[in-house]
Amino acid sequence: MRTHPRGLLTLAGTELNERISFYGMRAILVLFLGAAIAEGGMGLGTGTATAIVGLYMALSYFATLPGGWIADRVLGQRRTVLVGGIIIMLGHISLAIQLGDLFVWGGLILVCVGTGFLKPNVTSMVGKLYADDTDARRDAGYSLYYMAINIGSAIGLFVVGYIGEVVSWHIGFGVAALGMALGLVSYVLGQKGLGDAGKAPGQPLTAADRAAMVKWIAIGAVVVVAAVAASAATGTLSVDNVTYVLTALAVVVPILYFINMFVVKRDQIVGDERTKLTAFMWLFIASAVFWMIFDQAGGTLTLFAKHDVDLNFSGFHIPAGWTQAANPVMVILFSGVFALMWTKLGNRVSTPAKFSFALVVAGLSFVLMSAASAATEGGTVKVSLLWLIGVYLLLTIAELSLSPVGLSMTSKLAPKAFAGQMMGLFFLSTAAGDAVGAQVSRLEPVLGGTYYLGLGLLAVVCGIALSLFIGKLRVLMNEERTKENAAELQPSA
Repeated sequence: MRTHPRGLLTLAGTELNERISFYGMRAILVLFLGAAIAEGGMGLGTGTATAIVGLYMALSYFATLPGGWIADRVLGQRRTVLVGGIIIMLGHISLAIQLGDLFVWGGLILVCVGTGFLKPNVTSMVGKLYADDTDARRDAGYSLYYMAINIGSAIGLFVVGYIGEVVSWHIGFGVAALGMALGLVSYVLGQKGLGDAGKAPGQPLTAADRAAMVKWIAIGAVVVVAAVAASAATGTLSVDNVTYVLTALAVVVPILYFINMFVVKRDQIVGDERTKLTAFMWLFIASAVFWMIFDQAGGTLTLFAKHDVDLNFSGFHIPAGWTQAANPVMVILFSGVFALMWTKLGNRVSTPAKFSFALVVAGLSFVLMSAASAATEGGTVKVSLLWLIGVYLLLTIAELSLSPVGLSMTSKLAPKAFAGQMMGLFFLSTAAGDAVGAQVSRLEPVLGGTYYLGLGLLAVVCGIALSLFIGKLRVLMNEERTKENAAELQPSA
């Protein structure tokens, strides 16, 4: 039996440690931002704290576009991953040292930028290890890699979550920095196993391209500085206003990207690529709605656990951040089951059908959350942890029906002229969903259980609406019509 490439262990180990740092910080970030200054926190309001966490997640995925571009045109994937890991580590160190608000905001920015450099490129390098191998072995390699991601997420949530919440916020951030440092050490030591994967940029910049890049970076820097200066001069510079601007950016950029492909670069999209891109656009929107629900785990759900859930278990008080670990643990337990199920079902269940199912189930998770909120009787009663376990179970089922399927779908629907950019574009659906969710989460303190019910029903309605057009989307995607899936081509009732 053939073994997997040695480099898989290096890349999986790097991503495992990066997820320890990323999810470890997510476990405590909203709690740190909302904690009183006397308790070592930032003393921000609940709405502002959840908005910042949502935008932190959004910008981490948004940064994958420039991160992928830098790897393709300047540094190559291998060096970009190394630079990204160093930037992430410096970001956590900035958060760990107690030298004022500037180091907090600077640390968050560094983590976002570093994640954008590291995540898409380390994932792409896994595929390059199997360049001359079969699809089945490549899929198996990615399954092992996905398992490492979730193991790292769980470790980070448990370890950093406990230390940050129980011992010290800043020590918790320091442990996250240590996790990334260990990932960098394993990455550097394992370089020989990577062969030529990601060694050089795929399309190096010409001298003219480099001059243009420097010019646009300079223009961008001037615009940002001018905007900040004008905002400060007019008294409109605030944390909340910055979040509004960044949310608009996360939503507008994908829209401009689609306009660029459909209108400006339409001559580069040939044959049936245009219809496939149309299908991709609708599934992109569905993905954004899903992530708007899912990634509130780091904000509103963690605060609900902190204030409204009985976290005492046999005399031990469970840190609120630990509740987020239910998701990666469940992914580890169920990912094999879902992989087997999709294999058995084959073409009988299409990608649009899986997306539709994921939206409905994710929506039902928030309908359950509304019931859990109602059970607190206005915050006077602490409810059982089983409510949140049920919510995370539904979210995990939805995730396994959409997230890995979406990555596979993107590679199949990508126009040839945009093949290298489409994965970054799909990550923008996460960024857009997280950004919108960041602002919507401000309503939770006001609406309570109605907030969860409204978002849940929105996702359910979107899922049902998507199901009505499964047949049309399959035609756009140019999927083969077979007897076993012919019935699915008709709109669902």
